[in-house]
Amino acid sequence: MLDVVQNVDPVLRTLIAGIAIMLETSVLIGLIVPGDTIVIVAATGVGSPLEGVMLGLVVLIGALIGESIGFWLGRILGPWLQASWVGRRVGAANWERSQRYLARRGGPAIFLSRFLPVLHSLVPLTVGMSRFAYRRFLLWTAPACAIWAALYVSIGALAAGTYRELSDRIHWAGYIFVAIIVVFIVLAYVAKRIIMRNERDHIEAPDAAALPADNTEADATPGSSAGS
Repeated sequence: MLDVVQNVDPVLRTLIAGIAIMLETSVLIGLIVPGDTIVIVAATGVGSPLEGVMLGLVVLIGALIGESIGFWLGRILGPWLQASWVGRRVGAANWERSQRYLARRGGPAIFLSRFLPVLHSLVPLTVGMSRFAYRRFLLWTAPACAIWAALYVSIGALAAGTYRELSDRIHWAGYIFVAIIVVFIVLAYVAKRIIMRNERDHIEAPDAAALPADNTEADATPGSSAGS
């Protein structure tokens, strides 16, 4: 698999990764296109530090273009898009979570949402629908995109580079490659869960974030949370 990826023209491989991440971070396509997977696969073909740097830069630019597309579509077509068939498929609850998160956290919500499922596609649209200036939006999203690109490109390149270096000496070098990727995926998942847990009070509605332990009591007094 690594040989197949590396045999793809580096320019083409880099462009594919940049386009994939652009689609992932643009309007709602991130709910379908697995941009992070494509970036990791592209990174396994990196054959030199220059290729790695170029891939990272293209992925960063692609992410910023995608985020910008989401922002301006939200600014121009936000309410219409939210009411469209695609917007309804996303679900009113997810739109409300995105709007609530931005209203409560502002800039940090833009930064952190890049690492959160669903919200990473909805927040740029939500920001565009708000009074946020585009420059301020970029100041918050650019560092997040840079961190994201650096992590995924470096891990993919590191795993593949380690395999190629050890494959002639250790017959189980392939397991090391798989282990690096799996450990990274697990750590990324755990990190996302931690961020979501820490940000839960800002994302969820007050009654959802502070759900009573006694469900029977909650069912008996459905208006108690709202009244408080």
